[in-house]
Amino acid sequence: MNLKGKTLFITGASRGIGLAIAKRAAADGANIVIAAKTAETNPKLPGTIYSAAAEVEAAGGQALAVQCDIREEASVLAAVAQAAQRFGGIDILVNNASAISLTPTPMTPIKRFDLMFGVNVRGTYLCTQACLAELIKSAKAGRNPHVLNMSPPLSMREHWFKPHVAYTMAKYGMSECTLGHAGEFRPLGIAVNSLWPRTAIATAALQMIPGVDLKLCRKPEILADAAYFILTSDAKTTSGNFFIDDALLAEHGVTDFEPYSVTPGTQHFIPDFFVD
Repeated sequence: MNLKGKTLFITGASRGIGLAIAKRAAADGANIVIAAKTAETNPKLPGTIYSAAAEVEAAGGQALAVQCDIREEASVLAAVAQAAQRFGGIDILVNNASAISLTPTPMTPIKRFDLMFGVNVRGTYLCTQACLAELIKSAKAGRNPHVLNMSPPLSMREHWFKPHVAYTMAKYGMSECTLGHAGEFRPLGIAVNSLWPRTAIATAALQMIPGVDLKLCRKPEILADAAYFILTSDAKTTSGNFFIDDALLAEHGVTDFEPYSVTPGTQHFIPDFFVD
């Protein structure tokens, strides 16, 4: 099974992990909807919906660049309508867009709290809800529909909450969508899974966090390759899972992880959060 001719709606795909997943699917000849906010170049955050679309098409796919704020219902509904009109439907939704603030309670302004919940939790729920009718059509047509949330395994342990309560709650909110929607949509033939990295991933967003050494990270391509295995699996039998990138790749016979290292030969990577 591959992704040729499938249509993927990917949030936050103008750069980083979302773009890497888009390009991996494009290599099969998939249609990619780049649903993200950045339409104009920002010196701090490279990449726009248009530059991402160009990379997708260079990789072998068809691209639709849609400026979309997933916090706004009208914006999401318009993006989904555009995607369905252009490509005839949606087979896969990747809820990748996310906001981060690794701050304790006194250092987390409510505006930032609202941003994280608006993007991570509400945005994931809204995009899933908005794409559902198209995913149901995909299932009825035997096109193996998937929802993939870029969120961590659920772990009710104090040490994952105490340094950054707001961020943890917001990311776990995405994972709760995975848990609930997997059960809700299973009778419909729609798979819902989560994917999360074991190590920190070198992205432009991570670069903006003080004290993070990108040389001790892995590249976004490790998540793209792991996502590919999920999205090409049988939706009827692969749902409700919280996958970790390198463990999933190992299950599929990948033994050499060196190509994913930002710095060749790195033995000790910065661990990501939420993996016990």
